[in-house]
Amino acid sequence: MKTIIHALLLFVLSLAVPSFAQESASRVVENGGNGKYSALMLTDASLPTHTIFRPKNIDGFKGKKSLPLIVWGNGACFDSPFEHVNFLNEIASHGFMVIATGTMPKESGEQNKERSAASKLRNAIDWAIAQNGDKDSAYFKRIDTKHIAVAGMSCGGLQALEVAPDPRVSTLLVANSGIFIDPIRGNAMPNMPQLDKTHLTKIHTPTLYLLGGPSDIAYKNGMDDVAKLNHVPVFVGNLDVGHGGTYAKPNGGDFAKVATAWFSWKLKGDKKASKLFTGDTPDITKMPGWSFEKKNMQ
Repeated sequence: MKTIIHALLLFVLSLAVPSFAQESASRVVENGGNGKYSALMLTDASLPTHTIFRPKNIDGFKGKKSLPLIVWGNGACFDSPFEHVNFLNEIASHGFMVIATGTMPKESGEQNKERSAASKLRNAIDWAIAQNGDKDSAYFKRIDTKHIAVAGMSCGGLQALEVAPDPRVSTLLVANSGIFIDPIRGNAMPNMPQLDKTHLTKIHTPTLYLLGGPSDIAYKNGMDDVAKLNHVPVFVGNLDVGHGGTYAKPNGGDFAKVATAWFSWKLKGDKKASKLFTGDTPDITKMPGWSFEKKNMQ
């Protein structure tokens, strides 16, 4: 009888444990990043299908100072952000909640190369909104669910484009990607969204394209998207580094700097960050090797 009572007591206590105790694994990447808020990569038991990057200490983020949300789709639609760890961690260190599709990358060895669907980006948004409204969650009122970015690289960029019409989305980042000019080539891999150019009319937010210059296999598709996007503000930055971008460079390299500035502007209203993109000669021109085009923007 005592054993049964003890087991029941443990069960009741387990129900009372709030979700902030559900962190199942975590790791510090590149000493937490260059931002003001040292970041952490982690998984949460209530979202085991995704990887979270966020400031390690979230005590100061609440209410009007809560964390804007960025959901990320990986290159090749991989079900793990192992190619983008430095990049995503750096963005998080500037005060963002970043949720990438897939399992947390291993420190070494073979990574998870299964592929995930665009629906996981929506799942991340759903989870964050639920956590923000749950008084028993560590993220209660700590996620800015009014300012949400959907973003991704290559195949993940197509996933971001697929999800971009969601009315909850505030801005879109398409990196080393674009809707295929030749639809037949859009069947290249499992879970790659089968979009055509008419999908661009469904985008309703300011949009940033980051491309690797003419040597990027997605360059023509991405630039064609930009040419066809005439109803929303759009900015395209090109750095001639090819399809691989700068994600694996220390702190995500230049792509992280530009993406962070965009998110700081569009999700936080940071006027200083906006200077990288605004004016006749935006500050991106001060970064070696970058070129740009923009439409429907100052």
